[in-house]
Amino acid sequence: MTTSASSTIEPVAIAPERRAGRANLRQLIELRWLAVGGQLATVLVVHVGLGIVLPWAEMLSLLGVLVAFNLFSLWRNRLTHPVSQIELCIALLVDVGVLTGQLYLAGGSDNPFIYLYLLQVAVASVLLRPAYLAAIVLSTLTGFIVLTQWHRPLLLDPSVATTLSPNYLGGLLICFVLNAALLSVFIVRINRNLRQRDAELAAAQQRAAEEVHIVRMGLLASGAAHELGTPLATLSVILGDWAHMAPFAGEPELREEIEEMQRQILRCKAIVTGILMSAGEMRGEAPQLTALQAFIDGLAGQWRAAHPNAALALHSEGLPEVDIISDSALQQVVANLLDNATEAAPGAPLTLLASCPEGGMLSLSVLDEGPGFDAERLKHFGEPYQSSKGQPGRGMGLFLSVNVARTLGGRLEARNRPEGGAEVSLTLPLASLLPRQSPGHD
Repeated sequence: MTTSASSTIEPVAIAPERRAGRANLRQLIELRWLAVGGQLATVLVVHVGLGIVLPWAEMLSLLGVLVAFNLFSLWRNRLTHPVSQIELCIALLVDVGVLTGQLYLAGGSDNPFIYLYLLQVAVASVLLRPAYLAAIVLSTLTGFIVLTQWHRPLLLDPSVATTLSPNYLGGLLICFVLNAALLSVFIVRINRNLRQRDAELAAAQQRAAEEVHIVRMGLLASGAAHELGTPLATLSVILGDWAHMAPFAGEPELREEIEEMQRQILRCKAIVTGILMSAGEMRGEAPQLTALQAFIDGLAGQWRAAHPNAALALHSEGLPEVDIISDSALQQVVANLLDNATEAAPGAPLTLLASCPEGGMLSLSVLDEGPGFDAERLKHFGEPYQSSKGQPGRGMGLFLSVNVARTLGGRLEARNRPEGGAEVSLTLPLASLLPRQSPGHD
């Protein structure tokens, strides 16, 4: 698979966006019913109660248009398709158009209800993206300007002039523009801040859930490591006895197999020791310092020793000459990435690329020549129990690797290489590996 793509651990919440679109359309429908009721009541009170002559037939026709559109919106909201931003924008433009028609029939800019335009601007500021919000602001501003020039006058009192002075209309227009601009800017900013806060809260909750999961896994791993210590010691003693027994000592093939089993037991003991160290069972030991290049060489050497049939090439670029803490968790992360790569591309050569590109960051990349990641795997990269091996309980290695990287202040990313194969990169601040008293912290 050669499709170029990249992935981080941030999930894409499509379903909440769909629910939000439906909820927003439902709010507009409810608001429109209130507008229909309010406009109908106003027309009746003014025309019948106050005796002011209004073109009630035309105004009721516009209300009928609004009712018909609202019924259509109710039908639309029952469909399974998500409600888009452009649909919400069109709905608000219909509301602005009907309001403009009503104001044209009832005095235009002389009508105090002209400031209902600001309600449309406020609603659009909450529901729409800036590009669509600009369309609503422009439509209300255009309607306001048009109504100052063209409208049917209100016949309040024949003895009193109903036309407002140009200076008053100019001030009214400036006031409207200022209100619309301030509403748009500040409501958009408030919404952005709320969305950012919600995203940060969701990320914090996700990290907390993952940390609880990791603590449980650590307890299980620590308990398993303790339990494995005794049988491993027993097997080691038995194999040592077998190695000195005449029937085995006289058979070279059996002796080689016994030696191989002893090496594997030593490896198991090393893994158990690493688990206990990661779980905090050996805190009395002082941290070991090693040169960065020696640390990288050691990672590659240990993995080659454990996988003699695999081909691993190590390339180092621009590594500074500094001493770092030999972090066992980081060693396990790199080993896990190499293990995954060799399982994805059995028999193919692997590459471990170590570099310090810029800004004091250390990058460790594992490159393979396998089939790469499919789109679904990239989308859920680093999530627990997401594995291509098709076995229950797999996929935890990358999940733990992602969280180790996050603990060190870094990130783990995956992509498909254009020339074929996959690349998984671990990037973290070099300062997170430096000892506290190191000159690198000065």
